[in-house]
Amino acid sequence: MAKEKVVLAYSGGLDTTTVIPWLKETFGYDVICVCADVGQGNEIDHLQERAKLSGASKLYIEDIVDDFAKNFIVPCVQANAVYENKYLLGTAMARPCIVKCLVDIARKENAVAICHGATGKGNDQIRFELGIKALAPDIKVIAPWRMTDVWKIKSRQDEIDYCKAHGIDLPFSTDSSYSRDRNLWHVSHEGLELEDPSIEPNLKHILLETTLPEEAPDEPEYVTMTFEKGVPTSVNGEAMKPADIIRKLNELGGKHGIGIVDIVENRVVGMKSRGIYETPGGTILYEAHKQLEELTIDRATYEVKNQLGAKLAQVTYEGKWFTPLREAITAFITSTQEYVTGTVKFKLYKGNIIKAGTTSPYSLYSESLASFTTGDLYDHHDADGFITLFGLPLKVRAMKLAEAKKNEEGK
Repeated sequence: MAKEKVVLAYSGGLDTTTVIPWLKETFGYDVICVCADVGQGNEIDHLQERAKLSGASKLYIEDIVDDFAKNFIVPCVQANAVYENKYLLGTAMARPCIVKCLVDIARKENAVAICHGATGKGNDQIRFELGIKALAPDIKVIAPWRMTDVWKIKSRQDEIDYCKAHGIDLPFSTDSSYSRDRNLWHVSHEGLELEDPSIEPNLKHILLETTLPEEAPDEPEYVTMTFEKGVPTSVNGEAMKPADIIRKLNELGGKHGIGIVDIVENRVVGMKSRGIYETPGGTILYEAHKQLEELTIDRATYEVKNQLGAKLAQVTYEGKWFTPLREAITAFITSTQEYVTGTVKFKLYKGNIIKAGTTSPYSLYSESLASFTTGDLYDHHDADGFITLFGLPLKVRAMKLAEAKKNEEGK
């Protein structure tokens, strides 16, 4: 009789490598490993032999970078979705894209379960499991780190010992290091001294992609980007797909010290967590898109769009990507992008993105209206009646309060 199959979200690290023999020993599963490539670079090197050595029957390495960029990153950029005013959602956007890949492979392999290695303290367990519930409610979820009755491992040394006992002797170390998540969009760093928010981080030691602003070039670099309906289409005159634009902007932003964020954020599970984020290309892309929207979106729409952008950030952070609410927000945001087309120019200099000119065929900016000279469309006298009506509630309130005070004093 064939064994039941489980799909394991596999990174190749010590945690998920240890899970492979544990799943086989504890449940008797046939383990199918899936590594979703969202731009983590050389972290996926040698995974095939590692998975096989660890007892997996199969490993899928799925390149989903373009899907990640087009269908998850771009909608968040268009919405200017930023969690708690700082976090550009690098991990949060990637998780639903990965979940979709895991579910697709689980269906293909007729797996009965999906396993992830997220801990019981973090956001990722929520993001993985809400996504699976939404896309595949019939598939069981296995979260070893929460199954303390059968998962007895408590440390990296325990994991190494467990692997060796099962014939897996790989060059893993017990040395503590930062907990990192890397993809096309960002690199996050948590742990060690960062867990004390009173300590200044040693950024020179921490950063992987970004130059310290004070060590960035002494000369600014000009960059020109184009957008069509809110989607980035070129950098410095070279047409590219979104994923390649992000790669190029990462290179430029990293060189000039752009996008380093130190934040204490509120996790979904109720605790505060401190992290360092490198998002060089993403920071540039957000800023360039916002510059173009300043010209092309009217005030009332922009106001509501900002509110829904903040809501989209929260929804994405909480793992609720595959929900009617997220779809409705995205539909509204997409409708606002109809005329967000044009060219944005800026210069990068020591951690700063400085405007250098924005143009659009759909610009709502009128120089004749905005200038101090009188134009045909604006009669200064019209402001008299506008201010009278606009300020009428304030005037009526003041009059009524004065009347009430006078009556009170007359008693």
